[in-house]
Amino acid sequence: MPKLKVDGIEVDVPAGATVLQACEAAGKEIPRFCYHERLSIAGNCRMCLVEVKPGPPKPQASCALPAGDGQEIFTNTPMVKNAREGVMEFLLINHPLDCPICDQGGECDLQDQSVAYGRGNSRYTENKRAVTEKYMGPIVKTVMTRCIQCTRCIRFAEEVAGVEEIGAIYRGEDMQITSYLESAVTSELSGNVVDLCPVGALTSKPYAFEARPWELKKTLSIDVMDAVGTNIRLDSRGRQVLRALPRVNDDVNEEWASDKTRHAVDGLVRRRLDRPYVRKNGKLVAASWDEAFAAIAAVKAGKSVAAVHGDIVDCETIFAAKALVKAMGGSLIEGRQTGADYDVSNLAAVNFNTTIAGVERADAILLVGSNVRWEAPLVNTRIRKVIKKGAKVFAIGPETDLTYKTEWLGDDLSLIGKLPKAAAEAFKNAKAPMVIVGGLAVKRAHGAALKFADTFKLIRTLEDGTAWNGFNVLHFSASRMGGLMLGAGQPGGIADIYAAAPKLVFLMGADEVDFTKLTKSFKVYVGHHGDKGAAAADVVLPGASYAEKSGTYVNLEGRVQRGERAVFPPGDAREDWTILRALSETLKVTLPFDSLEELRAQMALDAPALGQLGLAKYDWNPPKLDAKAEGTITGYPIQDFYLTNAICRASPTMQQCSAELIHGQSFAEAAE
Repeated sequence: MPKLKVDGIEVDVPAGATVLQACEAAGKEIPRFCYHERLSIAGNCRMCLVEVKPGPPKPQASCALPAGDGQEIFTNTPMVKNAREGVMEFLLINHPLDCPICDQGGECDLQDQSVAYGRGNSRYTENKRAVTEKYMGPIVKTVMTRCIQCTRCIRFAEEVAGVEEIGAIYRGEDMQITSYLESAVTSELSGNVVDLCPVGALTSKPYAFEARPWELKKTLSIDVMDAVGTNIRLDSRGRQVLRALPRVNDDVNEEWASDKTRHAVDGLVRRRLDRPYVRKNGKLVAASWDEAFAAIAAVKAGKSVAAVHGDIVDCETIFAAKALVKAMGGSLIEGRQTGADYDVSNLAAVNFNTTIAGVERADAILLVGSNVRWEAPLVNTRIRKVIKKGAKVFAIGPETDLTYKTEWLGDDLSLIGKLPKAAAEAFKNAKAPMVIVGGLAVKRAHGAALKFADTFKLIRTLEDGTAWNGFNVLHFSASRMGGLMLGAGQPGGIADIYAAAPKLVFLMGADEVDFTKLTKSFKVYVGHHGDKGAAAADVVLPGASYAEKSGTYVNLEGRVQRGERAVFPPGDAREDWTILRALSETLKVTLPFDSLEELRAQMALDAPALGQLGLAKYDWNPPKLDAKAEGTITGYPIQDFYLTNAICRASPTMQQCSAELIHGQSFAEAAE
């Protein structure tokens, strides 16, 4: 480990570290525009200049200079100060001074660093250059005259997103950043370039001119658009969430978020259910809470009751629904709306055991019936990382663009048990092999995948002594693991509920159910959007979305996380568990909790792992299942990445993304 001094402070840094990293280890702030911890080094903004001895008597770019033993680094000498002021002066030669109308105002790196490291005046009087705006799609707004060519967006698109559609054209003063043929960027991670841009060249199009950062209330939350459990911050003003931004969590999402996570929030104020409804003469009619509860109590269901929870509900809602069904004498509760019925007797057998961060240690990966790019974009970015380290990826299913080199074996599920020779050799010789089974493919391939794990010893101890479990099931519903932990899984899946034909069915945000098989049941929909579930219900009770309640969520790797309430639900809508608690009194089966804390205490007794935050541990004791895997995978469960749930379907931004990026519609800009 190199040992060096930074402004007289002695520090040890890992081999391969840069001088910039050494300075930060010593607690010194180094300004930068092009350098980013998760991207390759470009070294083209020259803002991170420092003085290094031994070395030439001139400032050097610390981001591209390797740290060496015995170096002396100076970050605040007159030479460094003058050099940084000169660089900043050059950067501002052409930059338009339009901070008052720029959406980056108040959170702009250029603004902050020009105050801290720049001169108090400019000596340049020449005309500034101007650059035409580029079109990058429904998510990213461009004002390219502000661009300082740091190339962060180019490197992100190429290295992380894997969609090489952003690049630089021309040279010198004429250089411009643009998308390929100036068309929409097709990556589902394109919104991250807005966070990466250190100036106001790339900003959020849906959020344009909406608010200033100091006006917003910031609330820590968890994303529910997929099962990754992305850590986010909801920025709200008054009763409306205006934007969602990712938080740094190296174990889950690093510092990225999908476009759906970021921009579906405008659907939170559209198509909302804000009062109860009761169906009379075939039509839903607005009613009071008492009338709605009385209509449910009039069913006289007895023990013939069931509950189905949707894909984006919290654990508290699932537990309250389970408690109500149990109090009424029933036992039917399910969350796999679309028909999956895999064995859930051991949660390790349906978990992402490698963990999301653990994917980066794999050297051979088999994907079975999973379009990881759409089902879990931030797991896909991890797979891209290991590809660069030499890992091999094989896949069973219809060919699709996963943004990295994949060897497609075919779409026959039986291939799990008889891999081609090259693939079998790769897994036999792998030090950390893993399999990822898609959330719907597991229905027909569970036993075969478990046999595969046994054959190639996916559960082993690695060379460094750490335990490795390479068996993974990739869920794409935020509520899936939490529901399974709470026992919301029938042996035959939702088919058991259809077969039982209960007199009363509670639909907890469940919109993907086959309602034609529940025609004899009285359906009570508890949810927040007027979507498919509300349209089919006999009684609608308005609930709260994930942004309007404190909730516990378990991601695909079994990580228990909590989000806080950012805003209040609209109109007469209430938090889901409070609705069920109030309804239980009308039904004469009062539930034993009166507050969120009491409910969580009861929930922790039912599922102890939900009582504490962090990664839940499941013992590896998989069920003995038939190892045959027959049939073909004809398609993936997600057909349209941007319209997977009720919030997305209500979002104008997601609708435009779907129309343009999935269905090929073109949208002209106003200036055209």
